[in-house]
Amino acid sequence: MLIEARGVVKTYTRGDQELCVLDDLDLDVGDGEWVALMGPSCSGKTTLLNLIGGLDVPDAGSIRAGGDEIVGRSAADLAAWRARHVGFIFQLYNLLPVLTAWQNVELPLLLAPLTRRERREHVDVALSVVGLADRTEHFPSQLSGGQQQRVAIARAIATDPSFLLADEPTGDLDAKSAEEILGLLGRLHTDFGKAIVMVTHDPHAARYADRLVHLDKGRIATSEALRS
Repeated sequence: MLIEARGVVKTYTRGDQELCVLDDLDLDVGDGEWVALMGPSCSGKTTLLNLIGGLDVPDAGSIRAGGDEIVGRSAADLAAWRARHVGFIFQLYNLLPVLTAWQNVELPLLLAPLTRRERREHVDVALSVVGLADRTEHFPSQLSGGQQQRVAIARAIATDPSFLLADEPTGDLDAKSAEEILGLLGRLHTDFGKAIVMVTHDPHAARYADRLVHLDKGRIATSEALRS
């Protein structure tokens, strides 16, 4: 199993109130599986994604991902673990506006033990995979929303991570661009065997996944296989 979350609890304090966002949650994600997470606002979807990616820590429970227990690690250990195992894709792309597409994709590779030549090879391959080999010197402001998301996906796959975490990857795109991004994620999933955990509010986007998991009040309400 690629990802195993057991008894995960996460609570936030707002003023004098405690809000339990995840309540004794269990989740498994298999090697090469695409799981879509849906549910109402504040159901814990993004919080769960952040915990799986080591961007946040649970109050209780265990999370094994990429063969490692990630709960209880130091911040430095988690950063090194993320660099090896996780590719993040965000709704608003999170590209640095002062860097070109090529430089944005290179950023995570600067944390990896690679030579300059190896970094160049990784970046060139990633941009080629997402169909932007001819846009390497363009800045984000010179690219469409769909193209910016392709750069973000290239950045996510440049390190050849164990899995991808996508938080509303089509939420800021028009219908045509959204369909292109979903097709690209589908190709990464089928042709390259990438596991994907994707938060979405769009039922159409969710249908691309292998399994649809509905969260409600911090727990898994239903888990539906969409394809075998």
